[in-house]
Amino acid sequence: MLVAVRVLFVVVVDDDDGVVAMHRVGSAGNTNNSVRPRKEKRLTYVLSDADDTKHCAGINCLKVLRSTVSDGCDYLFTGSRDGTLKRWALSEDSTTCSATFESHVDWVNDAVLAGDSTLVSCSSDTTLKTWNCLSDGTCTRTLRQHSDYVTCLAAAEKNSNIVASGGLGGEVFIWDVEAALTPVSKSGDAMEEDCSNGVNGSINSLPMTSLRTISSSNSISAHTTQSHGYVPVGAKGHKESVYALAMNDSGTRLVSGGTEKVVRVWDPRTGSKAMKLRGHTDNIRALLLDSTGRYCLSGSSDSMIRLWDLGMQRCVHSYAVHTDSVWALASTPTFSHVYSGGRDLSLYLTDLATRESLLLCTKEHPILQLALHDDSIWVATTDSSVHRWPAEAHNPQKVFQRGGSFLAGNLSFSRARVSLEGSTPVPVYKEPTLTIPGTPAIVQHEILNNRRHVLTKDTAGSVKLWEITRGIVIEDYGKVSFEEKKEQLFEMVSIPAWFTVDTRLGSLSVHLDTPQCFSAEMYSADLNIVGKPEDDKVNLARETLKGLLAHWLAKRRQRLGSPASANGDVLSGKDVAPRSLGHSRVEVDGGSENDSMVYPPFEFSTVSPPSVVTEGSQGGPWRKKITDLDGSEDEKDFPWWCLDCVLNNRLPPRENTKCSFYLHPCEGSAVQILTQGKLSAPRILRIHKVVNYVVEKMVLDKPLDSVNTDGTFAPGLGGPLQHSVVGDGSFRSGLKPWQKLKPSIEILCNNQVLSPDMSLATVRAYIWKKPEDLVLNYRVVQGR
Repeated sequence: MLVAVRVLFVVVVDDDDGVVAMHRVGSAGNTNNSVRPRKEKRLTYVLSDADDTKHCAGINCLKVLRSTVSDGCDYLFTGSRDGTLKRWALSEDSTTCSATFESHVDWVNDAVLAGDSTLVSCSSDTTLKTWNCLSDGTCTRTLRQHSDYVTCLAAAEKNSNIVASGGLGGEVFIWDVEAALTPVSKSGDAMEEDCSNGVNGSINSLPMTSLRTISSSNSISAHTTQSHGYVPVGAKGHKESVYALAMNDSGTRLVSGGTEKVVRVWDPRTGSKAMKLRGHTDNIRALLLDSTGRYCLSGSSDSMIRLWDLGMQRCVHSYAVHTDSVWALASTPTFSHVYSGGRDLSLYLTDLATRESLLLCTKEHPILQLALHDDSIWVATTDSSVHRWPAEAHNPQKVFQRGGSFLAGNLSFSRARVSLEGSTPVPVYKEPTLTIPGTPAIVQHEILNNRRHVLTKDTAGSVKLWEITRGIVIEDYGKVSFEEKKEQLFEMVSIPAWFTVDTRLGSLSVHLDTPQCFSAEMYSADLNIVGKPEDDKVNLARETLKGLLAHWLAKRRQRLGSPASANGDVLSGKDVAPRSLGHSRVEVDGGSENDSMVYPPFEFSTVSPPSVVTEGSQGGPWRKKITDLDGSEDEKDFPWWCLDCVLNNRLPPRENTKCSFYLHPCEGSAVQILTQGKLSAPRILRIHKVVNYVVEKMVLDKPLDSVNTDGTFAPGLGGPLQHSVVGDGSFRSGLKPWQKLKPSIEILCNNQVLSPDMSLATVRAYIWKKPEDLVLNYRVVQGR
């Protein structure tokens, strides 16, 4: 049975802000450029070279949790494009990462706090997730309602149960968090387990969140679904993407904006439309509501900030402060001043009454999010670090007393420049008061020809070499030329492309897709595996999966008891066998039956363990560190082909791993070999094995006194070499006992002498370079 994989159309806003690029993204973090839908679910692993307490990509969201105890600790929550959230314990002059929240499989786009202990996040993986924000990273629920990226959230400060979500699908949903978190009985089929899809066995199963038809209002979305489980209120009206949401303290008013350039106002209790406000000329990217819901601030890609009076249903002020898109807004507690940042790298403070503006600071990267904390403001950018700057939120006039302010115009910025009288504002602050450092994001990569190493370059210009079968950096070259290093590392070898890579999350994500991931093999001798027969073929994907899941396998054995228990390490027939038996042929790796040993070239780090991103038969995609797997995961969580490989040593049917070739004597050579016709051998077979074959099959008309007799190549390495003449026999290379002479032989292709260490695949790719069957020539080397 083939499992359909959901493929999403993704709209990504590029640096030109108003321009969008379309590409497809699969359900388990698929960011490969291929638009061909995969037939089976993918397994991805995300590599980590750095301290797990640091983000490795831009920070999309910030949220401050104030302590309810006088001497308690305040926390800052950050959500990143690396797919994780982190909790930081704040003190006056330092921060400590006290938890990482990992389960989303794509960018975390926004986060809000619902009450004192619930964190709600949304992601480009189309889900919302709820977390116990004071836990060690426990995800309590995954809410699957959106059809596309979820870009923004809004919460009601004084009604902690109400959270709204918006996304690229034009959908806006209003959630009652308490109701969404209430467990229901398992009587129906509309069940969803915790965000890890059963990975965390301590979490109760929870209901699905598919939207059903609601007839109470014609503004409520109607989707076909199961009849069980919590259903959010849908606010229907947006025809295009939603980028920004805001809600008043009591949760009685909701505003939304996006690519339609209008501010829409809703009653979140019913999902009904209240009004639509026009004025911006480009995408709306940021929204704020005052505590009463009377006034609204909007920031847009047209570079303008607008103040709306929702009672009067009109714009009462516009502020031309920025020179480019406004992406982030934060207001003082009294809604008298607004802090704003965006694509122009600048953070401004504006007095909404007097229109006075001050440039507080400039950044090196576009500003994505702002969060006030006492008299400071946290600033997040497309960089992986977060900075705290002075803000004087409780008495902003203190900042204006420093001088340097200008009057914000109320026209588009082409006119507003005149109000600056040609002068460039000088920032009030030069340095942040505190920095939470991140790790530079990987922005460039190249898979090397050996198909085990990947060269990367990060935002700091550092070039590193990764061994992806161990998930570690094996060489840090520092700040060198990426292109020059790539040329230096070039090897003339040909190995099938058994994995793909992307750097969307700021780190290396390695994707394995069946059956193509099982196409690459190497001899154990070439991998320097001690204690394994040299001519054993090692399947790179199989050994990599064994290494990745070694911790899981050990935990699973503990759960199952002794290895000799009824189940052993094999899935029950109903889990994996029927699918496998449905194939025309299923290869069992006979040489490694029950071989669960992890060889050194495939041992993954437990200090910086990679995270697995995948999905099974239920619950959708999930992400978890390999060392956090507890052994309870099964076919509901992992792709069946992955378990079949690791537990049953079975590999799916693959494309032909053989190479056909002809072996002829060189022109004028008196030496002939006994067999003629087309030969077939593994693609990884080395040329010195062909030499052995020629020596074994050689017909000698006369003694070759001048031929080397000490033997050039060791026999027996590489297994059978098959020839497909009539009778189609097969034989193992190697010298027979009766052979006394060991003449020195050269193998040529296209008149070029081949290195004994070359594989047939390499010869075909780099020397032969033709679609027809490979032709090799042999000759005796005289006078050696």
